[in-house]
Amino acid sequence: MSDMDSTANLVSTEWLEAHLKDVRVVDASWYMPDEKREPAKEFETGHIPGAVFFDIDGIADHSTDLPHMMPSPGEFSKAVGGLGIGDGETVIVYDGSGIFSAPRVWWMLKAMGHDKVMVLDGGLPKWKREGRAVETGPAHPSAKFFTAIARPAITRDFDGVMGVIRNKNAQLVDARSAARFKGEEAEPRAGVRRGHMPEARNVPWRSVVSAEGTLKPSGELRDAFGAVDIAKPIVTTCGSGISAAILMLALQEIGARDVALYDGSWTEWGGRPEAPVVTG
Repeated sequence: MSDMDSTANLVSTEWLEAHLKDVRVVDASWYMPDEKREPAKEFETGHIPGAVFFDIDGIADHSTDLPHMMPSPGEFSKAVGGLGIGDGETVIVYDGSGIFSAPRVWWMLKAMGHDKVMVLDGGLPKWKREGRAVETGPAHPSAKFFTAIARPAITRDFDGVMGVIRNKNAQLVDARSAARFKGEEAEPRAGVRRGHMPEARNVPWRSVVSAEGTLKPSGELRDAFGAVDIAKPIVTTCGSGISAAILMLALQEIGARDVALYDGSWTEWGGRPEAPVVTG
C-alpha cells in the first residue's frame, strides 16, 4: 500500500482498477429509508467487477429492535466468510453514494479484527464517471474461512457512553445535521427524543464529504473538526451508527488514533428514558 494514491484507509479509483485481481471488493451501499432505494437490486444492475454485496441490515444483530447493530463474532464470521472474504485478504469497500455507508462496513470489519480494509474514495459514482468497467448480475462467491475476533477498543455501547458523560474521559462527536443535533428537527424514528448528549460536539457528516462524494482534503477536515482535540479519545455517534463511521474515517485521515464508534447511536440514546438529553 505504498502507492502515492492510497493511504492507510482510502484508495483511489485508479489504484483499485490496477489492483482488482489482488483484493476482495465489497459493495456496502445502504440508503436512508425515505430514499426508497433497493441497494441489493441496484447491485445486480451494475457493480465494480468481482464485488460482492454486503447487506448492512441483513448482517446485523436481529435480537434487538435497534437498526443494523453489530452481530456476534460467530454470526459475523459466517456471513463474511459466505461472501468469499477470507482471513488476511485485503478488502476494499465502496458504496453507491460516494462516501456514505462504506465506512460503516470498514468499521465493522476493523471492529471484528480484520485490519486489511480500506474505503474506495468517491465510491461507485466516481468509478462510473470515469468510465471504468462495471459488471451486472448477482455475485457467486465461494465461501472462505473468516475469523472474527471482537476488538472492543473501537466500539462503545450504551453503558460505555454513559461512562464517558460521567467521567469526561472522551469527546463525543455527533455526525447528525445541526438541526437534529439542536433538537430543532424531529427524529426520523418514532419514540426517539430530540436533542443531543451532554457536551457532545456537532460535526455533520456532510461537512467532511465533498459534493463529488469524496472525502475532503486534510486541511478542510481539520477545519471541520476544529472544536475536537484529535490527540485525545473520541467517540463518534449519529442517528443509527452509519454516518458516525464517516467521522471515524475522516478523523483517522487527520491523525486521530483513539476513536471509537457508538453502535446504538441516537436511536438507542434518544429512545432510553434514563439517558440525559440536551437541546439547543
